[in-house]
Amino acid sequence: MQQPKKQKSRKSFFSSIHFKIALVFTLTLLVTLEVVGAFFVKQLERQSLDTVKSQITLKPYATDTLTEALTSSDNHDEVNEKIYKVLNSINNPAISDFTVVDSNGVIRGTNDVNNQDNINRKTTDSNVKAALAGTKYNKSPIEEHAGKRYQVVIRPLVNNRSTDNRIVGVVVVRANLEPTYKSLNNISLIFFSAAFLAILLGLVMSIIISQGLAKPITEINDRTLRIAQGDYSGEIQVRSNDEISQLAENVNILALRIEETTNSIDFERRRLDSVLEYMTDGVIATDRRGSINMINSTAVRDLNLDDGESAIGKSILDVLHIDGKESLRDLVESPHELSLDFSDNQRELYLQAYFSLIQRSSGFVSGIVVVLHDVTEQYRIDAERRQFVSNVSHELRTPLTSVKSYVDALQEGAIDDPQLAHNFLDVIQDETTRMIHMVNDLLELSRMDSGTMQVENEFVNIAELFNYILDRFDMIIANDEQPEKTYSIHREIPKSEIWVELDPSKFTQVIDNIMNNAIKYSPDGGVITAKMDDEQTDVVLSIADQGLGIPNKDVNHVFDRFFRVDKARSRAQGGTGLGLAISKEIIERFGGKIWVESVEGQGSTFFISLPYEPYVIDDEDDWDD
Repeated sequence: MQQPKKQKSRKSFFSSIHFKIALVFTLTLLVTLEVVGAFFVKQLERQSLDTVKSQITLKPYATDTLTEALTSSDNHDEVNEKIYKVLNSINNPAISDFTVVDSNGVIRGTNDVNNQDNINRKTTDSNVKAALAGTKYNKSPIEEHAGKRYQVVIRPLVNNRSTDNRIVGVVVVRANLEPTYKSLNNISLIFFSAAFLAILLGLVMSIIISQGLAKPITEINDRTLRIAQGDYSGEIQVRSNDEISQLAENVNILALRIEETTNSIDFERRRLDSVLEYMTDGVIATDRRGSINMINSTAVRDLNLDDGESAIGKSILDVLHIDGKESLRDLVESPHELSLDFSDNQRELYLQAYFSLIQRSSGFVSGIVVVLHDVTEQYRIDAERRQFVSNVSHELRTPLTSVKSYVDALQEGAIDDPQLAHNFLDVIQDETTRMIHMVNDLLELSRMDSGTMQVENEFVNIAELFNYILDRFDMIIANDEQPEKTYSIHREIPKSEIWVELDPSKFTQVIDNIMNNAIKYSPDGGVITAKMDDEQTDVVLSIADQGLGIPNKDVNHVFDRFFRVDKARSRAQGGTGLGLAISKEIIERFGGKIWVESVEGQGSTFFISLPYEPYVIDDEDDWDD
């Protein structure tokens, strides 16, 4: 069990700032000394070689004497003798040997007793031959013989007395470099020994310095860890005025600011808890998966929960009893309002749920906030109003029916002015019939408002049903021999199978109402365009006419009960003002939407959007991905 701790400690040391500072300091010192040492040794070598070259340079009198000897008219042996004497007369301990070569490349003399056999032989040195030829050559090469290095200086001997300064020969001077390189090696050894000692001392100093630098950093690290854990007590001692000390001071200031901010947030949270606690509306907050993480006492009471703690972690769909009716994806992708009925044998309670998303600035949804507003009283008032309308409608229907029967009886009797009476009674009959239709419409609306309307939903192919309804109007056009208006129906309905859950008879009633309006309010007939568009999760039906259109100020009111754009014309056409209101109630009962877009004088287009499910999601968490 101890070995892993040692490894962890060793790893921590090599990754610590102590080691890094010492390593950087040591490497910097090492690189600096290596660069300086290489430059120093190179410069010392160059200077030493230059010194050797200057020491082995022949005096002018020697070169002049050798030049004169090579240009003299004496015989060959006498010239060689003169050259030998001149070379032996040169007393320079730095020079190892001399060699004189004439313009023909023949060795004429040397002071090396071991090489006397080479006299009068052709030289094989290419560098010497190049010097004799006057071409480019190395004036001071370094040669190696028998494991020793020699500095060679080649100097051409020029006859200055001739007009063309002809080269009459060269003199080759060699000097042994081993003593020089030995001295250089000794100096280099001394230098690198001193450098190694300096590196050791630098390493010790860097460790000491790194400890001094890392100590305040360690204190800053410990302080930040305590801040992260919620401990804001104590502060870092500032011992100097350098950057690290300024950092320590800033950490102290940061800790103070975080403590102030934390206290402020805690105060705001307590105040928010107090506000939520005494709100008359229920408030629920969830995470992005729909699990409740906050609920106030009003919501606990309205939802008839045991306490707030028991609701934490539960799904919002289960708590609001909307599982199966709404999905979490619906609430996230399109937040909307929901009417919730929590009535039971002990109480009558209706809640309006308002959903809002908790989003970050990046658009990431991190949760949902639900506000529950008690609308029980409003529901009670609406119910009373709907009951009143129903009662009035029932009360009106009986006398109106009696009046109609009485008028029918009068038409069969004797009247003083039969023609006038007959026309008068026709008008009364028409108005009575219209009132009966109105009463019937009011009754239907009443049933819709009270929820007693019978809706027999089934899955139907919406394209086939839409075409079937339009076929009826085509038959009316074909069978009408003397039509008052000439109009045609243009269809843009794709041949696709989209299955929507609805009541076919109620849907037919909606389409009939819209089509009749399109025909009624198109004085000159024209083309009625019927379209169907697939919007993936919704199918949108539209019916466009070329009629009078609707003024912009009235577009938002066409679905209100008893609303008429042109009251006189509507009465003349026999309308009650309830058809579109009934259509709106029916479509909303199917879970859809109905709206109109219109330009006055250019016609109107009514849209119906109905939801459908193109596919079934098995995993409720897929939307998270």
